[in-house]
Amino acid sequence: QVHVQESGGGSVQTGGSLTLSCVASGYTTTPNCMGWFRQAPGKEREWIAYKTQTGTTHYSKSVQGRFTVTGDVSTKTVYLQMTNLKPEDSAMYYCATEAPYYCTMDYTYWGQGTQVTVSS
Repeated sequence: QVHVQESGGGSVQTGGSLTLSCVASGYTTTPNCMGWFRQAPGKEREWIAYKTQTGTTHYSKSVQGRFTVTGDVSTKTVYLQMTNLKPEDSAMYYCATEAPYYCTMDYTYWGQGTQVTVSS
């Protein structure tokens, strides 16, 4: 059984930093990419970042320049480094693995989420 586990969420003040961790386990193949998403109450789930097997990264406009994906997709361990956090970044953050087509959507396996709350 595939398991995806995020950790590192918490509360931080505006302008602060936080790093989330994600580990996927329970299968042996190397994913093409691993992605990060977030969802605030009453809003749709939003793709924010991904990292590929070859190490390339891509970010949504909302987080570009502030968030960075690090880690190693081949070992299924990635991180989301978040800086200059804003109240609008408050959301449940999800990690996902195994995107069959595009790294921005349709992931097969998801974590349970970790809450990030940014206050002023």
